[in-house]
Amino acid sequence: MAVFSEATKRFLLAAKHAEIHALNQLASNCKLVTSVKDMIHQLQRERGISNVYLASKGERFGQQREDQIADSNFAEQTLRSQLKSLYLSGDESAANMRLLVSITMALQGLDNLSSLRDQVAEQALTSLESTQAYCRLVTGLLSVIFEAADVASDPDITRLLVALFNFLQGKELAGQERAWGAIGFAETHFNKSLCDRLEQLQQDQQHSFDIFTAFADPQTLQQWESICQSDAQADLTRLRTMIKQLADGSPIDGQISEVWYDIATTRIDAMQSIDEALTAKLISLASELVSRADAELKNHHQRVKTLEQQPNPTGTPLTMLFDPQMPGLRGSEMSGPDTISNAENLSAHRSFYDLLCDQTEHIKNMSVALEEARQAITDQKCIDRAKLLIMQQWQLTEDQAYRRLQKTAMDQNCRLIDVAERVVKATSGSK
Repeated sequence: MAVFSEATKRFLLAAKHAEIHALNQLASNCKLVTSVKDMIHQLQRERGISNVYLASKGERFGQQREDQIADSNFAEQTLRSQLKSLYLSGDESAANMRLLVSITMALQGLDNLSSLRDQVAEQALTSLESTQAYCRLVTGLLSVIFEAADVASDPDITRLLVALFNFLQGKELAGQERAWGAIGFAETHFNKSLCDRLEQLQQDQQHSFDIFTAFADPQTLQQWESICQSDAQADLTRLRTMIKQLADGSPIDGQISEVWYDIATTRIDAMQSIDEALTAKLISLASELVSRADAELKNHHQRVKTLEQQPNPTGTPLTMLFDPQMPGLRGSEMSGPDTISNAENLSAHRSFYDLLCDQTEHIKNMSVALEEARQAITDQKCIDRAKLLIMQQWQLTEDQAYRRLQKTAMDQNCRLIDVAERVVKATSGSK
């Protein structure tokens, strides 16, 4: 007869079932991230084409725009179908609340995308207004990936999601640089304000890519290095230099907008190979984790069944009551040879307790690694909070608030997160 109750056994197995359920939900989130990533990529292309179309008064990129809208619609249909199958086909309460809210917000933007396209077709918007609308939608979709990373329950998955989110963030900023550059070239001139904006976008890209490189695996980093050393990057660098020289408003041939767009697009399309590699790793790892947990559950069942069939052991079994490693009466901790010897004498009765301890240690190690992997997410939340506080206090836009944080960090020679933490702490302390 086993020295553990039926309830104890069931809770042990229930804990493993809960882990498998969490991993299955995580696998669903990883599939969602893949579709969201594809939707973002198509919208970025559509945004850039629409900018040239608007800035040229409909003379350029008319057919490209129609073709791209078809590609975007296909990506949207795929995303909507996956959202329905993953989150609306069973227990909607299983998914995380914040993730569902971010999905809802992004879908509301997609619901009204046709209206934006109609206004672009009718030349009823400026390039700037069109760019802002597309950027808001892309930001909404990026927030879905951010929330997926925030609720991830496995440290390795979290690291991949953090790498992916920051890479896509950098890629989006590259898309915004492409959009602003296309506007300048299509309108046949630049000015200092636009040049400054482009330079800031380049700096922000680098910040996102720095975080990406801190979390990405060596193989992905090698892919990134090849992009940084590519002909497309060299061509883009030359065009960036040209733009800086046009800050005085000197006229330039508007047809260069297509050259700029093609070069910037070549670089961004090359980036897609990296986000595809990252999402492929996510899907593969999530599947591997689920399979591993299923195998562990079967092993748990088998070991418990074997223990139940064994006769009662003689003597005192080692349980949490007699485990010197467990916290007990403060000030009475013992680690001498007698304590160790006593524990070893009970080793013959440790089978079930070992199984329980192994599971506890697994969860503890996973929690520590998860906390380390989520630090970048925690930092981003703090920066976002600081931006909001500055916006409210000084009546600034989000971009202006972020620039103020950046300038303070540079002036004080410290990290952006350090400044953000001080802002949040100071505001909390004044209430």
